Amino acid sequence: MSAFLGIHDGHNASAALVRNGRLELALQEERLSRVKNQGDAPSGAVSIAWRMASGDVDKVALNGLYMNYGQWRRDTIVADYEASSTLLSRCKQYLKKTAADRAYQRWKTRSRSRALSHIGIEPDETVTVEHHLAHAAAAYYTAPWGSSRSNERALVFTCDGSGDRLSATVSIGRRGSLERIAETSEHDSIGRLYALVTRQMAMAPLEHEYKVMGLAPYGSGACVAKKLIDLFEFAPNGMTWRRKSGVPSMYSAYDLVRRLLSSERFDSAAAGVQKFIEHMLTEWVRNAIRETGIGKIACSGGVFMNVKANLAVLELPEVEEMFVFPSCGDESNSIGAACLLAAQAGETIQALGPIYFGGPITEAEAESALAAAGQRLKISFKNDIERTAAEALASGQIVARVSGAAEFGARALGNRSILARADSLELARALNQTIKRRDFWMPFAPSVLAERAQVYYDKPKPAASPYMMLTFRSRPERRAVFCAAQHPCDFTTRSHEVIEHHNPAYYRLLKEFEARTGEGILLNTSFNLHGEPMVYSAADAVDVFLRSGLQCMALGNWWVEKTA
Repeated sequence: MSAFLGIHDGHNASAALVRNGRLELALQEERLSRVKNQGDAPSGAVSIAWRMASGDVDKVALNGLYMNYGQWRRDTIVADYEASSTLLSRCKQYLKKTAADRAYQRWKTRSRSRALSHIGIEPDETVTVEHHLAHAAAAYYTAPWGSSRSNERALVFTCDGSGDRLSATVSIGRRGSLERIAETSEHDSIGRLYALVTRQMAMAPLEHEYKVMGLAPYGSGACVAKKLIDLFEFAPNGMTWRRKSGVPSMYSAYDLVRRLLSSERFDSAAAGVQKFIEHMLTEWVRNAIRETGIGKIACSGGVFMNVKANLAVLELPEVEEMFVFPSCGDESNSIGAACLLAAQAGETIQALGPIYFGGPITEAEAESALAAAGQRLKISFKNDIERTAAEALASGQIVARVSGAAEFGARALGNRSILARADSLELARALNQTIKRRDFWMPFAPSVLAERAQVYYDKPKPAASPYMMLTFRSRPERRAVFCAAQHPCDFTTRSHEVIEHHNPAYYRLLKEFEARTGEGILLNTSFNLHGEPMVYSAADAVDVFLRSGLQCMALGNWWVEKTA
């Protein structure tokens, strides 16, 4: 028996447990604390992992060579981005190259050690894993082609805002090892530039980039894209990029971004930065494949949460196969760090399957939460809750579903979801206005029976989409039947393909719905209110249900409705 505990103790903190080469737990602290993007030492998630391992852990892996505690809150992040162009900030950047910076990093290391000690993790028990190596390890070792022990090579890309002074890397994975062949400095970060544009548009960096992506199809953005592309140049081999002469560090570029966008409409700004990121990623991937001759790629890091850019990469003729690690922001680095230590210990890491790694909803927990709500709810126990939910959905009701183990990451995959018919724009509007309260331009996504997926949308090449990390172009003749679960401007859809052995109960709900409507597709969005973490426990579900405009919920085997 071997067990490795991975910890990410920064923005959107998490813990993961890899035992005997199998990922058994991955949990974000925000689900437990109910604070969006909860950072620092993930005490609750670590406690659950420790109990699961019965305290028998070989090694503890930390994401990142150092961690700046207390920097994960939205107001702190916004202040950092807005102050990035001041003289004081530029002086701080200079001091980071001095001995004073090294002393500061030592202080942060001690601070981190103290914080981890408070949750039962002693410094001599830990191994630090460089940030981008953790990203690369998550994607490489869990890739579905299972080549981490074979002689077959894979090209591994990581790209984010910054981590351990880098923003992007290229590695070759072969026979269980990763060899880094290129890296890009954090000062040349395209991820940070996207975040700077996000802030310039009065949204929160490191949180609302997905809103910019959703807004992008409404604008043209060619002029903005050219301005941004002209800030960078690729190295001769094309596997790294750098700022052109005279362009400030991306840590000092807020004023530059403000000037570049000063005369641009908001939709053009969103479209332009999206075109920019797609251009940079596709050129980068194309160049690296040309240099190495490897067409099988695995990707991780927060920039690859951009599903529109992922489609642009997948469409490259040079790409043979593509795997994007699910919810591949920093929250996934607890997984990568644990996988790396397990691989170094000689374990063969199993390919990623279903990612329902959180705690399950038990009947006792559901009954207790419902009893606490008293007479505000009308409840009934159902022997076939999936059929009941499918009947309600077919009749045009919006249904929250809370069942089984919670899914890991940012995407709802059926077990902590709000569901509705995908062919009703009226239901989508009602869902947005009375329940989700999201920005009006943001599209919803579908869950679809995996074997029926290509009835609804085209794929540029075979690529499974069980984790909502890819987007596809809907088929014109089928758009009407899932008009509420695709982007209304460019008709792309961020699909969750439901595989029966991944989630038998949810798969059966979709089959029951298909039997009544002829369509194996539903609108699926996360069960939360805007700005809050996805629900985790039965108590969370009842709380959000009561505070929202929802009228129906399937909680375990209980059918729940609001009383008058």
